[in-house]
Amino acid sequence: MRRPPPSLRQRGVAVVTALLLTTLAISIVASLFWQQQVQVRSMENQRLHLQTKWILRGALDWASLVLRQDAYTSQYTSLDQVWATPLAETRLDQYIERERVEGENFDATLSGNIIDATSRYNLVNLAKDRQKVPEQVEIFRRLLDNLRLDARLANRIADFVAQGQQVGVPVDPNNPNPPNPNPPDPNPPNPTSVLPPVPPANGVPIPLMQVDDLLAVQGVTQEVMAKLRPFVIVLPYGTEATKLNVNTVPAELLSAIVPGMSLSQANSLVARRKTAAWRTPADFSSQAANNQQLDDTWDIKSRWFIVQSRIRLDRAALNAESLIERTPVVSVGGGTRVIWTRQN
Repeated sequence: MRRPPPSLRQRGVAVVTALLLTTLAISIVASLFWQQQVQVRSMENQRLHLQTKWILRGALDWASLVLRQDAYTSQYTSLDQVWATPLAETRLDQYIERERVEGENFDATLSGNIIDATSRYNLVNLAKDRQKVPEQVEIFRRLLDNLRLDARLANRIADFVAQGQQVGVPVDPNNPNPPNPNPPDPNPPNPTSVLPPVPPANGVPIPLMQVDDLLAVQGVTQEVMAKLRPFVIVLPYGTEATKLNVNTVPAELLSAIVPGMSLSQANSLVARRKTAAWRTPADFSSQAANNQQLDDTWDIKSRWFIVQSRIRLDRAALNAESLIERTPVVSVGGGTRVIWTRQN
């Protein structure tokens, strides 16, 4: 068999080499294009993320303006005012700065609502100075009764809140041996009706920061939290207990505020409240308690509000909750301020 001439063999090697080089070049170019596409997509995602942040900021500014205006024009807070009107899904396409592409479907929407935070029970009220507050524990116990939950959890949760208040409390140098924050009760209740104290996790008490922290309390399950979550909140620690707004609380809490009021009576008051809110404390006392003296645990005006924002921007989505404090407008520096924002 004749061997091919050297020139043919060289041409064959050259063809194979050219094919290999072409394949390598195509692979390199494809890799570069892929990296560039990833970088472009990353920049687009960053742009969308920043734009959603700015939309959220604008939503909070709008909510703050509505709340300030309400404070100027009304001496009470009720559910028939402008702040309580939800913002339906509003398109923002024309307000978003971006390059327009003909025929492109670009979705940009904003929706949200404002909730009176004092329409929910502030769990921080259960303890003060590392001591349980009996009056507040009783209100919380009645709320648990109305929700058909184990009322014995009231003492256990109050213990949890009190123990958490020990964290970060400075030691008084003039009193290196402070009194026991949980002294024994000289008249202990029936042990069958009260749950035992809550053992802190790992021996270290944890401060109550949000409602879901209650899952650390023995006996509080996901099912319990599902029922309890719409009625409770954790607001910043203050010198005074947070008062519930009787113009916005649900019937379960209204019944818990007024001793002896049944849930059916509270539902009747809530139905009556829809037609005419209580404009003065005397209005509520005359209808709810027949002018009898009530504990100082309620009010007709609110200071704390939750703003729920839902933003959709092309591929980006942002659900956020923000706590806004509304201070008296007559005071120096009065107005509104955002305390925190939590993104979901």
